[in-house]
Amino acid sequence: MTGLWGERALSSLTFLRARAVGRGAAWYRGDCHVHSVHSDGELTPEELAVRARAARLDFIATTEHNSAAAPGAWEQLAADDFLILLGEEVTTKTGHWLALGISPGEVVDWNHQVRDGLIGHCLDQVHRVGGLCVVAHPHAPYPSGDFMFPFWGFDVVEVWNGLWTSDRPWNADNEAALAEWGRSLAADIHTGSWRPAMGNSDTHLEGQIGIPHTVVFAEELSTEAVLAGIRAGRSWIAESADVDVSFTANADGRVARVGERLATHGEQVEVQAAVRGVPVGTVSLHTDRGKVHRASLAGDGAGVVQWDTRAEDSAFVRIEVRHPNGHVAALTNPIILN
Repeated sequence: MTGLWGERALSSLTFLRARAVGRGAAWYRGDCHVHSVHSDGELTPEELAVRARAARLDFIATTEHNSAAAPGAWEQLAADDFLILLGEEVTTKTGHWLALGISPGEVVDWNHQVRDGLIGHCLDQVHRVGGLCVVAHPHAPYPSGDFMFPFWGFDVVEVWNGLWTSDRPWNADNEAALAEWGRSLAADIHTGSWRPAMGNSDTHLEGQIGIPHTVVFAEELSTEAVLAGIRAGRSWIAESADVDVSFTANADGRVARVGERLATHGEQVEVQAAVRGVPVGTVSLHTDRGKVHRASLAGDGAGVVQWDTRAEDSAFVRIEVRHPNGHVAALTNPIILN
């Protein structure tokens, strides 16, 4: 529904939605789970924009709790090289989720739970305007933090939620979320309805924005193009802009990148991952058979890992990059092998 917003306010937010189109097809870095003082965050929209740019992000999404982006607060911060998407964090009684790409002034109802059957109506509301529905921090250790809804109807799963550095015990169990998503991939890919993973900071406090963020391939820096890239899984997650990953699969000259399908025609597939920014880290490759290969990075954090497989042995392949202490530095969505 649309609240009681003035025509001038709606007009300015419509401008915000349409602006920041440019730069062409490229990999863009963005944080799609951000709270300002207009929700329960401690930073103003201006402060968040400054810090996002300093973190080398190309876009952010406004996701205030159960409310639309405040009129007049964001539109002057968007530019041709910095996109602001409109969103909402819907904090239901049995799990939180993100509505990304909703219309100016639109609010998605949060007062529901798994047993009342209203979730489908709410998801439809977002999908009607071309938006994305994202399962947020599905294993968060606080009341309503455990995500109890079935994933059916949701487009994306937030498997990596940022670390809280305050005295509030709100850190999500990202390893549980990642394992749950990883286990579901084989069955979901088989049915043709797999859900990409994404990572966001869930910024409330100073020093959080962009840790982590999602790197998405989009045809341009616009709301529609960025959401299309996320929806297709043409994305990977990084702990910071210092980390870079290039991930491809090649079968007899046919090349696929993250989120794409590779027609192998029974040929051997060469998987290659080039990584930088993770000193003495490890790169592991995962398929529907679990972890199948592991390699170490040099002290400068750069390296190339290669591994061969066939579609009959691997329905997909994805990678995880971890620090020596086991903490994730980057992870990708899968390349699907036909």
